[in-house]
Amino acid sequence: QVQLVESGGGLVQAGGSLRLSCAASRNIFTINAMGWYRQAPGKEREPVADITSDGSINYADSVKGRFTISRDNAKNTVYLQMNSLKPEDTAVYYCNAVVRTFRVQNYWGQGTQVTVSS
Repeated sequence: QVQLVESGGGLVQAGGSLRLSCAASRNIFTINAMGWYRQAPGKEREPVADITSDGSINYADSVKGRFTISRDNAKNTVYLQMNSLKPEDTAVYYCNAVVRTFRVQNYWGQGTQVTVSS
């Protein structure tokens, strides 16, 4: 089991920055991948960025060059630094953890709202 607690959402003007945090309940070295998804009203949840246990990173095309995912192993926490925010970044952001044993298990945080005003 993995519990994920997100923080850092809020309201920001276009062009501004926010940093999201996701604290895991266990050592993140035991988690195969952690990442961020987002869901805007009326849209499907979509991947934003992820980082694997060996440090590989992926970004959605829409956030490349603006968002940075990182992790602090000592704090079992993953961050999403969001710069140059746009109104279309407005969504609920969810932290995700993937644990692969004999099956793939996905865990989700409760979500944090990010609102970017124009």
